[in-house]
Amino acid sequence: MNEEGRLLSAVEAMRDAQHALALTGAGISVGSGIPAFRGSQGLWDKYDPSEYAHISAFIENPKKVWGMLKELYGIMKGARPNFAHKALAILEEHGFLKGVITQNVDGLHQRAGSKRVIEFHGNGNTLICLSCGRIFSMEEVSLEDLPPTCPCGGVLKPQLVFFGEPIPPQALDEAFREADRCDLMLVVGTSAQVYPAAQLPYKVVDRGGGILEINLEETPLTRELPTLFLKGQASRILHRLVKELLISP
Repeated sequence: MNEEGRLLSAVEAMRDAQHALALTGAGISVGSGIPAFRGSQGLWDKYDPSEYAHISAFIENPKKVWGMLKELYGIMKGARPNFAHKALAILEEHGFLKGVITQNVDGLHQRAGSKRVIEFHGNGNTLICLSCGRIFSMEEVSLEDLPPTCPCGGVLKPQLVFFGEPIPPQALDEAFREADRCDLMLVVGTSAQVYPAAQLPYKVVDRGGGILEINLEETPLTRELPTLFLKGQASRILHRLVKELLISP
């Protein structure tokens, strides 16, 4: 099947779905200037995740890890939602999508207008003191001196999930409940290799649902599941999908 045929099949699948969900990863935000974690020029190509992304590394040397986080926060601060984010919000607004499960921590889905967003790996907008548990918004905290600290003297950590940390229980439960109802999952900008989020597409297929995958390259999902694979930039493909769904009879 050629690209146009696959797109028209995707349109029909979206029209037929009763409970479609999107699962997104870092690839959807690359168009907003936020680097992906894996692949060429990915963040983990620059920073070894065992040294910068594991909770034990943070606890052992928070100043070092905060050096990487400060760079990432600087990038996220200047980022704006791209059309891929906006397209998912439009699809939700018009009833084609029930919500978004995202592995991202940049908040761009909400800023694009998505109402139902399950943040699987937390959000970088708040920090928690590892000593007293007090919560701070990012706007309250200066990154002039690293690591940032609480008035109690404790180190502040972003409320995002590091390797070695559990997924927030509420997000985990909600995501898997939604997967139990999902009959079509749009997998956008993620290779779906990090568990337990990577289980979600398999769960959908196990109960008879379909997978619509939008990625620059094939992933393990493409090879292991019966996916409808659309290759290319998410913003371009989702623009076509929205146009066909909202304009075509």
